[in-house]
Amino acid sequence: MYAVVITVTFEDRSAAAAELEGLVSQVNGMPGFRAGYWVALSEDKGTSMIVFDSEDSARALAAMAENAPAAAVTTESIEVGEVLANA
Repeated sequence: MYAVVITVTFEDRSAAAAELEGLVSQVNGMPGFRAGYWVALSEDKGTSMIVFDSEDSARALAAMAENAPAAAVTTESIEVGEVLANA
C-alpha cells in the first residue's frame, strides 16, 4: 500500500469544509482507493492521508492534487510514501 500525505493552509476554512464533500467523493471513486482521512490540525492548518493499493494509484492522486485549483486552501506539500504498517 502507498499513501499520499497532503498538508494545507486554510485560506477560508468554512469554504474548504464545503468543498471537502465533493473531493472525498471523487477520491473515493479512484482506482485502488483504500481509505482517506482529512484532519484539521488547527484553525488554519490541515493534513490528509489517502491510502491506495499501489504506488501508481497514489501517484495519480498526487498529480491530480498538484494541478487542482483550490481557492479555499494553499497546498504546502504533497508526498507519496509506502505504508509500512497499519492497524
